[in-house]
Amino acid sequence: MSIVLEGLFYTKEHEWVRVEGDKAYIGITDYAQHSLGSIVYVEMPSVGDELAQEDNLGVVESVKAASDIYMPVSGEVLEINEELEDNPALLNENAYDHHLVVVALKDKSELDDLLGKEDYEALIAGEE
Repeated sequence: MSIVLEGLFYTKEHEWVRVEGDKAYIGITDYAQHSLGSIVYVEMPSVGDELAQEDNLGVVESVKAASDIYMPVSGEVLEINEELEDNPALLNENAYDHHLVVVALKDKSELDDLLGKEDYEALIAGEE
């Protein structure tokens, strides 16, 4: 059973969002990293990139497949997690401890489009 944390927002494409003030931390869920298997490469945008909700944020590659990551919310990329460039397998250890990017949250109402813990648990229960 995949871990789903309280207090985060989730997408149907298995990204998570943690909001702190006007910043959104974005990563992939525990379910996503389990589905992918051993993660070997992470491609992320550049700091300063302006991305809209549902834009391609990057790619996570595993020994099984490459998966596109999508922006759950619009915003400007403030930082990328450089630790993942050197050690992408950290996502397999704990997907919630390792965000991909931090963005300046452009429109908080977009969070209404995302799933809460219970809705996300129901979604993945249907896929497992």
